[in-house]
Amino acid sequence: MRLSTITNWAYGATVALTLASGTVMLLASGAEEGERAAVEQRANFDQLTATLEEDVYRQTEQARAYAITRDPSHVIAYRREKAALGSVEQRMAHLRDAGAKDSELAALRQGLHWADALTEAQETAIKAAGTNDGETARRILFGDEYGRELDRIAAQVGKFQYMLDQRTENAVEKATEAARQWRFMSEIMLGATALLFLCVLYFILKQRILRPVVRLSDVVTRLAAQDFAAVPPELPQVDEIGDMAQAVRIFRENGLERQRLEQERDADRVTRDQLSRMTQRLQGCDSISDLVEVVRRFAPEIAPGFAGRLYIQDARRNAMRQACDWLSPQGSREEFAPSACWALRRGQTHKPTGDLIDIPCEHLGERSGLSTICIPLTAQGESIGLLYFEQPEGMAAEQINRTEKYLEMLAENISLALANLRLRDVLRQMAMADPLTGLANRRRFDTVFKEQIAFAESTMEPLACLMVDIDHFKRFNDTHGHDAGDTVLRAVGSVLNEALRETDCAFRLGGEEFVLLMPGFPLEQAIERARQVQQKIQELRVEHRGEELGPITASFGLSAYPDHGRPEKLVLTADAALLRAKAQGRNQIVIATIRDAASHVA
Repeated sequence: MRLSTITNWAYGATVALTLASGTVMLLASGAEEGERAAVEQRANFDQLTATLEEDVYRQTEQARAYAITRDPSHVIAYRREKAALGSVEQRMAHLRDAGAKDSELAALRQGLHWADALTEAQETAIKAAGTNDGETARRILFGDEYGRELDRIAAQVGKFQYMLDQRTENAVEKATEAARQWRFMSEIMLGATALLFLCVLYFILKQRILRPVVRLSDVVTRLAAQDFAAVPPELPQVDEIGDMAQAVRIFRENGLERQRLEQERDADRVTRDQLSRMTQRLQGCDSISDLVEVVRRFAPEIAPGFAGRLYIQDARRNAMRQACDWLSPQGSREEFAPSACWALRRGQTHKPTGDLIDIPCEHLGERSGLSTICIPLTAQGESIGLLYFEQPEGMAAEQINRTEKYLEMLAENISLALANLRLRDVLRQMAMADPLTGLANRRRFDTVFKEQIAFAESTMEPLACLMVDIDHFKRFNDTHGHDAGDTVLRAVGSVLNEALRETDCAFRLGGEEFVLLMPGFPLEQAIERARQVQQKIQELRVEHRGEELGPITASFGLSAYPDHGRPEKLVLTADAALLRAKAQGRNQIVIATIRDAASHVA
């Protein structure tokens, strides 16, 4: 029941009890008034009846006094008393007006008639005394008959008084009992009113209002201070306090939801800032290794708890090779074919577990039961890598879904950066490679040569330089055409490319001139490698349009650090040795010396 209803009922009950109590008090007061009126009426009756009896005795006394003393004053007094009495009806009228009943007045009337009869006897005695017959007068007034008449009159008056006393006593008792009952009821009404007031104070003000309000006040104070750990009390009553508690509970729930949204917003802002920082770092990467290091450091921060791996496609082997991992993933092999991953097959994110059951990827191996996420890294519709994640156990589905959005963004940024690096590598390779032979060009040679010089000087490691020039190359162009010359160049370039396993060591400087850089080769090893290259070129058999082009030979100039001076002079000394080889008849290896003299190797 609502407090307003309880208050209205309590107010109405209090007013009703107050009115009832007042009415009972008025009734009790009326009963007391009736009691007082009955007592007053009894006293009035006693006074009136006593007056009647006294009048009879006063007349008798005056008559007897005159009969004895014959004093005329007694006669005068007797006459005055008799005149004052009036008739019987007049004397009874006062009693009737005072409330005497007819049954009671009938007894009194008989007595009054007997009193009138005594008056006649008194008159006779006074006359006898007036005629000096005192004996007769005394015999009449003091005789037994006269005394019996007086007793009869007294008995009738007593009977009348008894009847009045009985009635007035009953009236007084009834009035007294009624007044007592009404006072008792009034006291009960007053006690009930006081009890109701105390109940209202205790149960409504204290139990239903004060105690819940104090508890709610503490909760509201804590909620106002953003302390949403405060739990509103459970108040099941359906009243204003219950509505207030429900409102406080809704406010707390809204505060918790707002706090949760703020935390999610802050976490989202932090994650987006990390994605932005990672994107900036990815844009500044100059190599795949730089990209891998950026991903390895930022991925655990962007997706906390998600262990994973980064795979990059190896086009030469048609395989996905692991570039890095984080948080110790349990599943997925370090290398697998693109067909072993459904994400790479379908070109979209693949989750084998979750709300929608799907087929696990083959590269998971024996850990196919893990909750994993595979996100392909694509560029221009072509898969260039893969992001593999393992969902942490016990994480809420809502947080997993929110994190997956960041994983998609992470994959997009990595895909874009990886594609840019690959495009940069392709452009660099196109700028640094000879399109005809596939060897590095003069621009690449200048860069690599500077790097090798710096390395050799810092480590004191040997460095050899072999200059190669195809003998009589113009003959192939003039005789068989430029296509045949290009074929010869490609064949010689292939021999030089296979001569060393190290990358970026064979270069085409221009025309039919090539150079080999051999880091870590002392002079003796470099001479042996030069002889192997010379032998390979001599063994070449090149056909063009079904026709053999004839034997192919080349001239070689060799220089080495530290045998032939500072490393930056190797190209010049090797080129000088090459010129001497060509001047001395070609198809030979000439080793440069510090002096102008040169050693000849047939």
